[in-house]
Amino acid sequence: MDVSKHKIKDLPVSAFELLQGNTEAKREEIATPSLTFLQDSWRRLKKNKAAVLSMAALGIIIFISVVTIFVSPHNPTQQNVEYINLPPRIPGLNVDGLNGKTEVAGQMVDKYKEAAVPANVNFFLGTDGLGRDVLSRLFMGTRISLLIAFIAALFDITLGVIYGLISGLIGGRVDNVMQRFLEVLSGIPNLVVMILMLVVFKPGIISIVAAMAITNWIPMARIVRAQTLKLKDQEYVLAGMTLGEPKWRIALKHILPNISSVIIIQMMFSIPSAIFFEAFLSFIGLGLTPPSASLGTLLNDGYKTFLYLPYLLWIPAITISVIMICFNLLADGVRDAFDPKMKE
Repeated sequence: MDVSKHKIKDLPVSAFELLQGNTEAKREEIATPSLTFLQDSWRRLKKNKAAVLSMAALGIIIFISVVTIFVSPHNPTQQNVEYINLPPRIPGLNVDGLNGKTEVAGQMVDKYKEAAVPANVNFFLGTDGLGRDVLSRLFMGTRISLLIAFIAALFDITLGVIYGLISGLIGGRVDNVMQRFLEVLSGIPNLVVMILMLVVFKPGIISIVAAMAITNWIPMARIVRAQTLKLKDQEYVLAGMTLGEPKWRIALKHILPNISSVIIIQMMFSIPSAIFFEAFLSFIGLGLTPPSASLGTLLNDGYKTFLYLPYLLWIPAITISVIMICFNLLADGVRDAFDPKMKE
């Protein structure tokens, strides 16, 4: 101990650093940059690999769906009876089932050669029973299914959010009447609503959207109402009411920003539900009508010839499965990112 003291005494004065008189500001300095709520949520979302991959896959699907409006391998509605039920043919890929050959009576037969298809004409996913290109119809069907799903999400944001905010913020007798109205609507099955829409409109996008506009926004309205009832007793909302601020401004400035994460999460879950609803209606013949295509109509066409042309069913089935799985994984990731309880 004496040796260490002796060594310290032998150190020159220049070896010591003078302590500043006030170091409180330096000690309180934030080492990491401050993040907003959205930045912090995006940081947590990026850590979810499944959500990031799903978002990338959905981005690619949406991009292809939009681009193929202007550029498509073939006309998706053009019929050619000379090229009916051709198997897929991908240039440069000599694999049975993907090179234009199919098995007939135990032997591989070149269907393209039998149909006298030119060498420069290829159908990457084959043709259907009317000679239409399956790949082009798949692009068209995916585009229409996504369009209907995003329209349903738009109705969720407008009707559901506005209805829920009004019901929860006003409360009392108005809230009671509005909730009884929701119970009446929710008691009507979606299929019955769709059949009633067919009485007014022709089968197609308008009838499907009208059916969704009547019932699909109810879960969003209930969730927004519950969150509004939870926040309306907070101090900042009560302070705004005390100062005489209008309720519509309180809803827009204080309540809506604080429940935006819940709205986004619910909207993300409603999109795959809308895709499945449209596919189900089109599959049973209550949705789109030919020559328009959606994933549901492609499934309807494919199951009829599943035993000898299975690819006509597998292609749209895999597509709708991938889209719904990606949307659900992304919705789970968004929910975990926006939930403060999920922070590390």
